[in-house]
Amino acid sequence: MSTEDRAEATAKNIEGKAQEAMGEITGNKKDQAKGKAKQAEASAQHAVEDGKDAVKKAID
Repeated sequence: MSTEDRAEATAKNIEGKAQEAMGEITGNKKDQAKGKAKQAEASAQHAVEDGKDAVKKAID
């Protein structure tokens, strides 16, 4: 499950970067903000997975 969650977070990060870039190209501040928000959410998802991994390693 962890690998799947990381893959989803990576996909969301890429989507966010693309949306932010399109917003920059078109001058659409709303798309830029949405893209940055998606990237932040992806970063948070990765942090959660890192925490899970740390707990698993500590238990083992």
